[in-house]
Amino acid sequence: MKKFADRLNAAIRAKGTPICVGLDPRLDKIPDFVKKHALEEAGGDPLAAAAEAMIAFDRGIIDAVADLVPVVKPQIAYYEVLGVEGMRAYQQTLSYAKSKGLLTIADAKRGDIGSTNEAYAKAYLSEPQFFGEHISTIHADAITVSPFLGLASQASFVELAQQQNRGVFFLVRTSNNDSGEFQLGTIQGGPQTLTDRLASWVHQQGATLVGRSELSSIGAVVGATHPHEAHALRALMPNNFFLVPGYGAQGGSAEGAVAGAIPNRDIHESGLVVNSSRGLFEGSTTAKSTSEFQSQIRDNCKRAQGELVRALSPK
Repeated sequence: MKKFADRLNAAIRAKGTPICVGLDPRLDKIPDFVKKHALEEAGGDPLAAAAEAMIAFDRGIIDAVADLVPVVKPQIAYYEVLGVEGMRAYQQTLSYAKSKGLLTIADAKRGDIGSTNEAYAKAYLSEPQFFGEHISTIHADAITVSPFLGLASQASFVELAQQQNRGVFFLVRTSNNDSGEFQLGTIQGGPQTLTDRLASWVHQQGATLVGRSELSSIGAVVGATHPHEAHALRALMPNNFFLVPGYGAQGGSAEGAVAGAIPNRDIHESGLVVNSSRGLFEGSTTAKSTSEFQSQIRDNCKRAQGELVRALSPK
């Protein structure tokens, strides 16, 4: 199997866009016609119906964008709300996306220490062994990870990414407004910020996972809401993919989303994966049919692609 970075880069080039569709299946944002059908299918069981509504919602989106985008990123928190039923929905969503030729990023933001991290890494990036048999459980192409419990503790994710040709996106400069409270703090009174330290570490860890695309399978989460910092961080991580949240609904502009692009490259070789969640679903919540729902999402996706291309074009 090719390295994750090469597969992602090839998928971006094939689809002509770096857009990642964030799957955030909030029940209150799922169209009523989807929820009504799910409740009927579940025989009135509210928990099962909620899970079925999520699955149908996700599949509708995937069907709408599979020919337009290279990757999807389901946020696991929305599924965990439903407990076991939610995890079933999560697994089915990942499997369905893969069946449609899409790469998958598990937006789980896991991060702990030692054997706990090893278990997280096995769950998301491999096929764990049970009683002598390897079984696929969650098995995404990549995962988001919070490294704030210590850098040495993150070795399990890097090692499995290398062994299994998977990817890891470590949180470096997140898109939320209050992130600077910690991320811009200096380390032990010195001049280096935590963000800069993480960026240097990500680049170092990714050195052994660079593929033929000259990009690394170890990437960084860098928000579109901090464009000046994204540009500076690119100098510290010249060949690492940036997963860029915050574009659209969170206030990040298209220009902010591409601020961390690798210099002198077009949109297809920019080292960016630009996430859009709520922005792609705008206007689709009130849809009365699958065709109306999917048409709105496709229109939003094409509009976002145009914005990103224009933002990265030479002025």
